[in-house]
Amino acid sequence: MLLVFSCTDSNKTDLNADTIRIATTTGMINDIVLNVGKEMVSTQSLMGPGVDPHLYKASAKDVSTLSNADIIFYNGLHLEGKMTEVFENMSKRGIKTVAVAEGIDKSKLLQSPTYKGYYDPHVWFDAGLWSNAVDRVTGALVAHDPANKEIYLQNSADYQAKLKTLGTFIHNKVNSLNENKRVLITAHDAFGYFGKAYNFEVIGLQGVSTDSEASTADLQNLSKLIVERKIPAIFVESSVSPKYIEAVKEAVNSKGFNVEVGGVLYSDALGNYGTPEGTYVGMFEYNVNTIVDSLNK
Repeated sequence: MLLVFSCTDSNKTDLNADTIRIATTTGMINDIVLNVGKEMVSTQSLMGPGVDPHLYKASAKDVSTLSNADIIFYNGLHLEGKMTEVFENMSKRGIKTVAVAEGIDKSKLLQSPTYKGYYDPHVWFDAGLWSNAVDRVTGALVAHDPANKEIYLQNSADYQAKLKTLGTFIHNKVNSLNENKRVLITAHDAFGYFGKAYNFEVIGLQGVSTDSEASTADLQNLSKLIVERKIPAIFVESSVSPKYIEAVKEAVNSKGFNVEVGGVLYSDALGNYGTPEGTYVGMFEYNVNTIVDSLNK
């Protein structure tokens, strides 16, 4: 039986002892596990809809969940920065921990402009690059349960095919937007890989982590750019406070130009479970439709 849990229902039951017990950090990773493991796994994702992984701190309940898992999958590249010590402790206790983004060739990663040796962790916004995370999950499940290797490999191939179809959809949708309109402005810089993969200029008021603060100068410079380039829409994020983007909108409007909030994008978390946006593919399709349709107005 396939069991799916998010942080909103984690107090109801524990991981199923009759399956491979998987703990994940984000919904994007959980979606991979569900698609590759299917009925062979039970999963519990610590960070549900609207949760910011940059600032997330493990609760006592989370530590218990991680302690009872057979495998822990997390993003890595410092996305879950405040949980690093927890993962290290779990590994020392003999629990398999896998950072799904840290197997990607470093030459394909975006380096942090602020911190030397650090990389942008938001790799899921390049569907082709995210396929590497699928390979990492698949390899870990095969290593843990080699008797069912062919099942995992087939499930993985099916999911990879969905990612290729998603990539085609994204390119086609983006190509319906004139290149001079492809400017994506959000609260924090989570869409760098999206910009690189799909030919968008991306500007985040904060850095790649929401732990950083935007200054008054940053806000004024961004509002000036929006006015000069007549950018019609900016976007808030489901896991980030809208206060910065609302402040940008007010600053732009005070300069005599009307910029709209084009919608709420999913950046560091998926939507509600049971909705299209509660899946990786559905989340990405929703984001792209929202971005392109708002900038096309």
